[in-house]
Amino acid sequence: MQEQEELREARKTKILVGVIAVLLMIIVLITIFYIRSTQPRTQAKKEATEIAKEYANLETVDHFYWFTRKDTYFSVTGKDNKGEELAVIIPKSGDKVTVLNQKDGVDEDHIRQIVETDYKENNIQKVSLGLYKDKPTWEVVAKNDDGSLSYYLLTFDKAEEIMIIKNV
Repeated sequence: MQEQEELREARKTKILVGVIAVLLMIIVLITIFYIRSTQPRTQAKKEATEIAKEYANLETVDHFYWFTRKDTYFSVTGKDNKGEELAVIIPKSGDKVTVLNQKDGVDEDHIRQIVETDYKENNIQKVSLGLYKDKPTWEVVAKNDDGSLSYYLLTFDKAEEIMIIKNV
């Protein structure tokens, strides 16, 4: 009788060890997948930050943006060595870097507020800064109630409407 109980306990222990091993394997696989999926963004942010420090003497980085329309741009905002708030827009090609003074334009918080108020969007998914037709542009992506997306392109300097694409 005692031998059967020991066998049951041994079997329970083996099952428990097996379940723990499977759970650990799942956690490891999820971690690897997450790291691989975020690596391009992390690398782009690192390179954009280095370029912004070189071209604009940026000392602190507050935000990183990935903007894709016809071309792809990486942008960072932050303060330079004089304490001025700047936005640096870098084309994926690395060619012509655009440095903007934040006081000459609208910041992300204000853009969000404009889209929420003027366009009645309350489910903003993403805001990014880049160039559209060679002009500094904010892109705001909002999720609609039916799950579709709306895109708002607004000028950096005055938040004027460039284009709206609804229900994508």
